[in-house]
Amino acid sequence: MRVISGSARGRALKAVPGMGTRPTTDKVKEALFSMIGPYFEGGCALDLFAGTGGLGIEALSRGMDKAVFVDLEYKSIEIVRANLRTAGLEDKAEVYKNDAERALKALAKREAKFNLVFLDPPYRLKHGDKLMSMMDQLGLLHPGATIVLEYESSYAYPERVGAFAETRKAQYGETAVSIYRYNEEDHEPPVQEPGEEA
Repeated sequence: MRVISGSARGRALKAVPGMGTRPTTDKVKEALFSMIGPYFEGGCALDLFAGTGGLGIEALSRGMDKAVFVDLEYKSIEIVRANLRTAGLEDKAEVYKNDAERALKALAKREAKFNLVFLDPPYRLKHGDKLMSMMDQLGLLHPGATIVLEYESSYAYPERVGAFAETRKAQYGETAVSIYRYNEEDHEPPVQEPGEEA
């Protein structure tokens, strides 16, 4: 596993020990970035189930100004930090140990906004669409933001999720990738919880 292109091209990245994480293969990563880039002129990325940090690091290497990495596992956080050091990109990164939903709420409080988001949750979790809707409601995305959703190819997400429209979809063995574009004009109003005052 390595950084494929950009400023950190060729740097080898460590994998997380054990079988709990499923790093995106170099082949899928290369295809994915050819769909969404392949290079960027600045912007901020969010790698929400970071694992090794490979996707966020690749985005930084290809021109993103900044990336936020989030994972719930200590091992993953340590590997992300090590891989950022190897790639020479620590100064462009923030790394947090948190679960996805709590992390999104914390980022919203800081008024963070992202141009590119990687969602690669464990295959048993089928809540990519829920997380996308949550990012919309929390105001975490710039207009035109790109969401990269990676999931098990036997599963299918809808082509439209609120303010998000699927623009590309590709399958690589048991892995599927859907690319969504965020259109703020299609924004869904926040869902009021029962008992909440308007």
